[in-house]
Amino acid sequence: MKKLVLMTAVAATIMCSGCKQLTPQEKLAVNDAKINEIIAQMSLEEKVEMMHSKTNMSSEGVPRLGIQDIKYADGPFGCREEGVPNGFQSAGWTTDSASYFPTGSALAATWSAKLAYKYGQGLGYEWRLRGKDVILGPAMNIQRLPVGGRSYEYFSEDPLLNGVLATEYTKGAQDMGTAVSLKHYAVNNQETNRGTVNAVIDERTLREIYLKPFEMAVREGGAMTVMTAYNKVNGAYCSENEHLNNEILRDEWGFNGFTVSDWGGTHSTMGAALYGLNVQMTGSQYLGPALIDSVKAGKVSMEVIDRKVREILRVRFAIEAIPEDQCNKANPSDAFGQGITYEVAKKSIVLLKNEGAMLPINKKNIKKIAVVGLNATASTAAGGMGAGVKTLYEITPLKGILNEVGSDVEVTYVKGYKNYMGMFGRWMMMRGGNAAAAEDLALESNEPADPKLLEEAVSAAEAADVVIFFAGTNKNIESEGSDRENIDLPVGQNEIVKALSKANSNLITVVISGGPCDLREVVKYSKAIVQGWWNGMEGGHALADVLFGNIAPSGKLPFTFPQKLEDSPAFALGNFPQKSEVEGDLFGNQYRQDIQGQRAFRRPAAPDANYSEGMLVGYRWFDTKKVEPLYPFGYGLSYVNFSYSDIKTDKNSYKENGTIKVSFNLKNEGDMEADEVAQLYVHRVDAKVEWPYKELKAFDRITLAPGETKVVTLEVPVESLRYWDVKSNSWQLENGTIEILVGGSSADTKLSATVKI
Repeated sequence: MKKLVLMTAVAATIMCSGCKQLTPQEKLAVNDAKINEIIAQMSLEEKVEMMHSKTNMSSEGVPRLGIQDIKYADGPFGCREEGVPNGFQSAGWTTDSASYFPTGSALAATWSAKLAYKYGQGLGYEWRLRGKDVILGPAMNIQRLPVGGRSYEYFSEDPLLNGVLATEYTKGAQDMGTAVSLKHYAVNNQETNRGTVNAVIDERTLREIYLKPFEMAVREGGAMTVMTAYNKVNGAYCSENEHLNNEILRDEWGFNGFTVSDWGGTHSTMGAALYGLNVQMTGSQYLGPALIDSVKAGKVSMEVIDRKVREILRVRFAIEAIPEDQCNKANPSDAFGQGITYEVAKKSIVLLKNEGAMLPINKKNIKKIAVVGLNATASTAAGGMGAGVKTLYEITPLKGILNEVGSDVEVTYVKGYKNYMGMFGRWMMMRGGNAAAAEDLALESNEPADPKLLEEAVSAAEAADVVIFFAGTNKNIESEGSDRENIDLPVGQNEIVKALSKANSNLITVVISGGPCDLREVVKYSKAIVQGWWNGMEGGHALADVLFGNIAPSGKLPFTFPQKLEDSPAFALGNFPQKSEVEGDLFGNQYRQDIQGQRAFRRPAAPDANYSEGMLVGYRWFDTKKVEPLYPFGYGLSYVNFSYSDIKTDKNSYKENGTIKVSFNLKNEGDMEADEVAQLYVHRVDAKVEWPYKELKAFDRITLAPGETKVVTLEVPVESLRYWDVKSNSWQLENGTIEILVGGSSADTKLSATVKI
């Protein structure tokens, strides 16, 4: 690791060397005496100046007292390039490239706490070199909808997997001296009407599914800041939601840092002031002069103001301000970050099908490969409405294949299908796009295959020994600000895969996407299928390593791939999409007028998003309702087989403060090193309380040499088996019999054991 002076991290260690009993949040308050002295010297105007944006990506310090501004930068998967002071357009710097890390769903597919920690370290390191204090990430909401526009940013459909990854990401970044901002708090599960939608959700579901990851990252990870979501939860906007921000986040979880609104997501002065918001981004129309007037009128107490300032200063004291002359000297991306991006990418790739051991490809047995599909060459670092990275470089899948085979194998590439860019394509053409570019674009995502491109693809396939078809979406189809209409493969890809299979039976399909796609046709016609994700700057090298057998695939799906969209819970129950008027996107209309062209956001009546599926999100629904998915949560093949045997528990019964320790043997029965992700689910046998059929409660990634057997131990704290009792408004434990299920996916549990609680 590169040496980097992190005075804050060192100071924190020294300060707390004698107070190891403090929780991560308690450690954040160790400077309160000094902070109170500073607050006593501040005017009301100076205090309020800290509570809103200074520029598009900073909030004010206290210049008179030597307190530096707080500087933010978009992640969550790479430090965003510098923008103009009050916009998201590029400032044109030459020293603001960064490492492009695999996106959220790719990280989640590793199922690795260790890699999530490294990922956070890599981000935290580069943020410091760029002089930034706060990462606007991790993005960690539950993936409730297969069509979610930000599925690629978020982690998974399971609260434990989300919580573990977010916690380790947080620890890694903050250990490097950069604060995180957990987003989007809370119940932010759709882009459609995200600026007005009201999530109607029962308290048990809220606590057990949607808040649990945030709770873990706050309590265990010590997250220093939290970003409130655009939407409402049970009638109140998240930026002024007393229940979420004060009662739960601060009073129950002990959060000692500050909250910041999503950009443009503040809605009132009194609501924000009294119900838990510290910093308005952006503008000052609420937490600015109007707040000063409210204090002077006696509507908001000075105690409230001082508390907000104290919470901001805690983070400012914990995170060392980097002087302007010590940052942005050169592009921060180096071997440290680049190495992490490769390690995550290679562990994320999911092998979905491998008929007749089609993979790995043996270079000695073939002479010519046809690579078909625009996604083989498309960049995924930038694009879409929101998060993107000005990456130093990006190894595309085609480049990775070419680097792997060298001159030993001939590789031909054909585009295969047109590029669908949605509103971004229309915007480009309105601003002077030429006729050739127009011919290259699909106007609708459901356009049929282009005859000329299809003919070229078939010809290439007929002349090759092996065909690798790159299917999937792009960052204009999956984008912040809009949800997909469906999960269909766009621009005639199903037609193309069928034609390719007819031309050459040795067909491998690689799906490049952030979220799930409908792969029923792909399954019919492809001998092998690989889920390749948006896998960062080293994604092409990682993919080639898997395709050609340098490593065994080891990723596992972080969400369910349904047979069809209507099988998933929100669609099956008619809870999405809601029938309402859409007035563009709140963020896009305010901050990306270069794309949207609108200058005002008229808020239509807020539609209700009813979460009537309750806890049955993702695999919980499919298991409980006995609906067969195309590929289940946690699924992923390898080039080797793993055997599970000899399951044991350390006890037969456990009390509330106990920990269930489950051990079993795991053997690699193949002839190459490989990783397996062992997953532990629990099923309540004689429950009186309503539960999903089973729930993930522990997992681990294990590396095994050829023929090696390891004893694996997974632990389940009994308190993690509690439920939120709405009658007593508290966590309760139901006594009874628990069946423990262990295996390689949610649908492949090979071992079971029973214990009593």
